[in-house]
Amino acid sequence: MKTFKPYTPDQLLLLPPALQDWLPEDHLARFLSDVVDHALDLTPILETYETGDGRGQPPYHPVLLVKLLLYAYCTGKPSSRAIERATYDEVPYRVLAANQHPDHDTLAGFRQTHLAALAGLFLQVLHLCQRAGLVKLGHVALDGTKILANASKHKAMSYGRLPEAERKLEQEIAALLAEAQRIDAAEDAQCGRGRRGDELPAELARRESRLAKIRAAKAALEAEAQAAASDAAAAAQAKLAARERRTRETGRKPKGPTPTVPDPTQATPAPKAQRNFTDPESRIMQDGATKSFVQAYNAQAAVDDTAQVIVAAAVTQAANDKRQLVPMLTAVAANCGASPAAASGDAGYFSAAAVTDATLDGIALYVPPDRQKHGAGPAPPADTETAIGAMRAKLQTAAGHAVYALRKAIVEPVFGQIKGPRGFRRFAFRGLAKVQAEWQLICLTHNLLKLFRAGWHPQVA
Repeated sequence: MKTFKPYTPDQLLLLPPALQDWLPEDHLARFLSDVVDHALDLTPILETYETGDGRGQPPYHPVLLVKLLLYAYCTGKPSSRAIERATYDEVPYRVLAANQHPDHDTLAGFRQTHLAALAGLFLQVLHLCQRAGLVKLGHVALDGTKILANASKHKAMSYGRLPEAERKLEQEIAALLAEAQRIDAAEDAQCGRGRRGDELPAELARRESRLAKIRAAKAALEAEAQAAASDAAAAAQAKLAARERRTRETGRKPKGPTPTVPDPTQATPAPKAQRNFTDPESRIMQDGATKSFVQAYNAQAAVDDTAQVIVAAAVTQAANDKRQLVPMLTAVAANCGASPAAASGDAGYFSAAAVTDATLDGIALYVPPDRQKHGAGPAPPADTETAIGAMRAKLQTAAGHAVYALRKAIVEPVFGQIKGPRGFRRFAFRGLAKVQAEWQLICLTHNLLKLFRAGWHPQVA
């Protein structure tokens, strides 16, 4: 008869089990536990627990909650309810929680309260990557990707439709108020005056809330139009001053039309300008992969070529990347203590002002003025005395073309890893400040995975 290894699922353990023995030495959960315990400073989070009178049940240890959240983001399971279930069903979560089971409200509340502090761990993890030799700053590649907002594009309304919707709601509210007054008068006549008289019918409350959102959206769009007009006026005035200066210096009137200075007080939004009621700070953007229009944010990443570590991360409301070159490379220098030797970005990052900005002096830039076709070389060189011509000429050389060709292999796989295996395609939070913090959290866990796969381990005292 065949002999099997003993199998007694009802056997009681004679000695308490060591939770760490449930996972192999090289498991990601054990690595993250060691990093949190020995390499990260959680003082900003821990300090918040020093206030209060000490009454009530003791809270879960914040280190436990940080470990659970980092592991969940690393493995593509950031839902607080999914994490709660996993502390019962999955061994790595049981080990990290020391066999405790924080409920989803606790997890969600902790993440909401400490989101900024969790995002602040990005720099700490980046510095660990630097010490591990995973960041060399030889070549940093930039790119942006559209991450869906926690809002539907169908919950937006264009400026052209807002006045009509506002008038319609005002009429409906007036009719509902009149009906409510009629009913109150009838009830008072029948039953006596017993109601306070200030209760709003549910239908009326919903319409008043909707009207308030429409008015807020209208005011915000008008403020944005006036701000844009103010910027345009300042730019036009600067051009006028430059034309006048050239006229005095040369004695000849410059060619071209005289710039028109717009009046910001007369600026109105374009009829198709939209505002979302669920997340007003998100924007309608075209997704580069599907070419469809989505309610989203533009998430930015600067990636080092050594090990695809993210060295700067940001989120912008702008649908294109034209104004992101200077702030992203400035952030790289601030985060890493030095600027990269070379930096590349696709044509969406190019502007003459950006590639000639004094802030980027010393960085070899490879940013084409023209959209590049796959497998094709750059456009023919033009006047090399202009910023556009100089960049075309640089990219036309064999060396320049070779450097720029590396861009896709450096940065684009990072977005693939984040959106693919880790499944992060939509922000959980609303509002620019919160989605910026969540993107930092996504990027720091990307870097933790790079550390883990490189075989780095924190020094344990």
